[in-house]
Formats: sequence, C-alpha cells, structure tokens
Amino acid sequence: MDFAKLAQERYSLRKFSDKPIEKEKLDLILKAAQISPTACNNQPQRILVIESDEALEKVRKCTVNHFDAPMVILICYDSNESWVCPFNKENEGIVDASIVTTHMVLQAADLGIGTTWVGYFDRTLTSEIFDLPENIVPVALLPIGYPADDAKPNPLHDKKLPIEKTVFYNKF
Repeated sequence: MDFAKLAQERYSLRKFSDKPIEKEKLDLILKAAQISPTACNNQPQRILVIESDEALEKVRKCTVNHFDAPMVILICYDSNESWVCPFNKENEGIVDASIVTTHMVLQAADLGIGTTWVGYFDRTLTSEIFDLPENIVPVALLPIGYPADDAKPNPLHDKKLPIEKTVFYNKF
C-alpha cells in the first residue's frame, strides 16, 4: 500500500477480534518504534506491552477507552534521557513518544492490525498501577489487535477541514 492510501484508510479501531497478534508482526511494530527518530537520537521511549489478563485489567482501571483490546501498548518516555530544549527548557520526551507511537500505528495498519491512540487515561494511576519509576512518564495507551468482522471507522473519520484552513504560506 502506498503511504497516502495507508494514512487515509487507517482509522481508530474500537472493536477488536480475539485473534492474537503474531509475534513476528508484533516484533515489526516494536521495531518501527525502535527506528523512530527522536530528539538528538536520545531514544527515551520506554514501551510496555500489556497482554496478560491481569495486566489488561489494570488498564481498565486507568481508562474507559480500552475497547476490550486483546493487547495494549503503553508508550512512555524517560525524563532523564529525553532532550530538553535550551531555549524554553521544555522536555521533548512527549514529542519523541508521539513520533514513536505514530510509527507503531502506521506499521500496525500496514500489517492489517488496528490501533487506537488513547490519551484519555489517568496517568498518575497508570504510573502507580504499573509501578513506573518517577522518571518514566506515560504518554499514550495503544489498544491493538485485529479488527472485529463488523468494525468500522467512526462516522467523523473522513470529515476533514479544507487544507486552506490548516496550511498557510508566508502569512505569519
């Protein structure tokens, strides 16, 4: 699939089948995370693959947006390893984790595997439940798996603003 088609057809999956993700495909998705660009190539991403029933139950305590996925990937960054911009002193770990998550989402879609990027979760509770050290900062939950037979995109999936509303040339 070419990239434009992949990006257009990929949607946030909210209905998963029970079919497990093959190890080879999961490895490709995690490899996409590994090769993602990060600020100064510091590679601060820290990724937790959540697949046991017990661990998935912990996710359900942190968010209602788990969609009963057979697996969830928790994407974090290590604040001790992420680059800090010298101009504004902002830690760029959230940007790095977002790039990593995007690469995983697109690789999964290319493999026929669905995902939903979840930002609506209790980060403090997630850190506590998964016993994350203070320097490991949760950014996204990624429910992941094969689409159920009757899965379909949200009705708003194809509703996009005209490009003239979001792209400007030399106006500022």
